[in-house]
Amino acid sequence: MHVRDVFRKLDERKLDVWQSRALFTIGMGSFTDGYDLVSISVVLTYVTTTLNASSNLWKSLFTGSALAGSIVGALIFGVLASRGRKRFYGVDVAILALGALAQAFARTPVQLALIRGILGIGVGADYVLSPLIMAEHSNSRDRGKLLALGFGGMWTLGSTASAALTLVLQSFHLNPDLIWRVVLGLGALPAASVIYLRRKVPETPRYLARIRGNQRELSRVIQQLTGYSPSSIPELKDPTPPSTYFQRLRWTFLTACTLWFLFNLVNYSSLLFGPNLIAKSIGIGNGALFQLMINLAFTLPALGVAVVLVDRIGRRPIQIAGFVGAAISLLSFALLRSSLPIVWEFTLYGLFNFFTQVGPGSTNATWGTELSPTRVRSAVMSYTVVSGRSGAVITSFVFPYLFSSQGLTNASLVLALISGAAALLTLVAMPEARGKPLEDSSRESLLEREEFNPSSQ
Repeated sequence: MHVRDVFRKLDERKLDVWQSRALFTIGMGSFTDGYDLVSISVVLTYVTTTLNASSNLWKSLFTGSALAGSIVGALIFGVLASRGRKRFYGVDVAILALGALAQAFARTPVQLALIRGILGIGVGADYVLSPLIMAEHSNSRDRGKLLALGFGGMWTLGSTASAALTLVLQSFHLNPDLIWRVVLGLGALPAASVIYLRRKVPETPRYLARIRGNQRELSRVIQQLTGYSPSSIPELKDPTPPSTYFQRLRWTFLTACTLWFLFNLVNYSSLLFGPNLIAKSIGIGNGALFQLMINLAFTLPALGVAVVLVDRIGRRPIQIAGFVGAAISLLSFALLRSSLPIVWEFTLYGLFNFFTQVGPGSTNATWGTELSPTRVRSAVMSYTVVSGRSGAVITSFVFPYLFSSQGLTNASLVLALISGAAALLTLVAMPEARGKPLEDSSRESLLEREEFNPSSQ
C-alpha cells in the first residue's frame, strides 16, 4: 500500500464541519497576532507620550520586540513540534494571552518592550504549530483556502478589531493612558478563548504515521475525521534521514525562507508604521481610522479574492501577481503622490495593501508546510517563520530612519524594488502545490523511493 493510499480518505473528503470548526480554533492565534501587532501601531503615539519614550529607538523597540520574541518562539517550537503537533498545542496561545494581558500593567518603556518580547514567543510558536496542524488535517482540494483564511484572513480580522476598538474608546474621550492599556490588554481574550479547544484537537494523521509510527492511533484518528475505519495499515514510519531531505530540497527551502523575508521587509513597513508615520504623511491624523479604512476598503476584499483563487489557479500565480501589483502600486504611489489629492494618494497606498493580501499575505503559510516532507516539516516551518520575522525586525528598526532621512517617496521606491525582486524569485524558483496531497507537493514519496529503493528509479 502506498503512503498516499492511507491518507486518501483524508485528502479526498469534502470541506466538512470539523475543518470549518478547526478554522476558528487554529486561526484564533493568527487573529491575536494581527490584533497585537496592529494595536501597538494604532496606539503607539499614546504609548510613547504617556511613557515618555518618543524616540525612534523606543518606537522600534515597542514594535520590534514582539517580532524578535517570535523568532525565539519559532525556533523553540520548531524543535518541540517534531515530538508531537498536538502535544504543545495550546501552550502557544496561553503565552499569547498572558503576554497580551501583562501589557496593560507595564509602568516603564523597558517593561513594555520585555513583555511584548514574551508575547512574541507565543506568536512564533503559533506560527509554527498552527499551519502544521491545519495543513496536515486539511483535504487537498481546500487546503489553500483554509490556510489563507486561517492565517492571512484571521490576521486581518484581528488587525481590524484592534483598530475598531481603538476608535470606539477614542469616541468616549478617555484618558490616552487608559486607552492604550485597554486596547493592548484585551488582546488576551481571543487567545484565551481557544486554549481548551486546542487541547482537544487530535494529533495529525501524518505525524502519527510518518514520525511516530503509531498505526493504532492513526486508524482511530482517520475514523474520527472521516468516518472510515481502515481494515489494516502498514508500517509507514519514515526511515529517511532528515539530512537527506535538507540536502535534496535545500533550494526549495531556501527560496521559501527568502520569499517570506522579502515580503515582511515590505509588508511590515505598512503594518507597523502605516497608522502613524504613513497616515500622517498623507494627511490622515487618526491612525486607527486609517487602518480601519485600509482593511475594510482593500485588505478584506483582497482576502475574498485570494480565497476564491488560491485553490483554483494556485499559490504561485497569485503570489507573483500580488508582488507585481504591490510593486506597481508602490512605484505609482512614490512617483505620483505629490501631485494627487489625498483620496487618490490613499487609494494607491491601499492598492499596495490589496495586492500584498491577494498574493503573499495569503500564501506565505503554505510554502513551509506544503513543500516540506512530514519528517522535517516542523523544522522547515520554523525556518521560514524565523526568516519572515527577521525581515519584520529589520523593518521595525530601519524603516523609521529610512522614512525620516529619505522621505516616504524614496522609502516607497525601495519597497517597490524589493517586491519586484520577490515576484521574479517566485516565478523562477517556486513549485506549485495546488490540489496535491502533501506527499506529492513535498516530493516526500518520490525522494523516499529514490533513497531506499534505487531499483524503482
